[in-house]
Parts: sequence; C-alpha cells; structure tokens
Amino acid sequence: KNTLATVNNLGAVYDDLKDYEKALEYYERALKGSEKMLGKTHPSTLMTVMNIAIVYKNGLKDYGKAEELYQRALEGYEAQLGKDHESTKGCAFNLAICFARAGEKLKLRKIIDEYPHIMIEQPAIK
Repeated sequence: KNTLATVNNLGAVYDDLKDYEKALEYYERALKGSEKMLGKTHPSTLMTVMNIAIVYKNGLKDYGKAEELYQRALEGYEAQLGKDHESTKGCAFNLAICFARAGEKLKLRKIIDEYPHIMIEQPAIK
C-alpha cells in the first residue's frame, strides 16, 4: 500500500514538473496496483482515477478523456460514499470545470442541476 502511494506521489511530482507523459505513466502504474489490491471502486483507486483525469484536463487539454475518467470516478464515489460526501462533491466540481473548458454547456447545466453546491461554493464556473 505504501508503494502505491509512492508511485502515485511520483505521478504528482511529474505533473507539477509538467511532464505529463511521465505523470500518466506513474499514475497508471498506481491505478493498476490499486485496482488489483483494493478494487476498482475503492475511494483510493478513484482518487488515482481523478489524478489521471486532472492530467488530461489541465495538462494535456484532452477534455474528452478527462470527462470519461471523471465520470468513472463520480459514479464510483456516488456508489461508495454517496452524493453528499466531500470526495463526490469535489469530483463533480472537477467534472463541471472540464465541461466548462470544453464548452459543453448542456452537460455543465446537468451536473450543476445534480450538484447545486457547485454554484454556491464555486460561483466562478461559467
């Protein structure tokens, strides 16, 4: 488990260095190990999925891939933790940002309708 955290942290280091391919390499390794040890819907596994989505959204600007990963994480968080858990809400917020950056107004409106806290806590999303 500590090894997975270290591998995940190396992904974060490379993400900070803007070496997105290397970040993805480490995050994917951490994801594979986490899925094997903890399962695909464990909150720690879902956090790694979100880390990968962040690289695609912020670093590579691949909003389609980021959306796919955020959706996976959001579904898992909802199932495991419920809609009101902070991790679920944070994932919904990141998905909303992804939709906003991609110009997906209908999808953005839908996620805001499902998670109205997004506009209350983060009114700058447009």
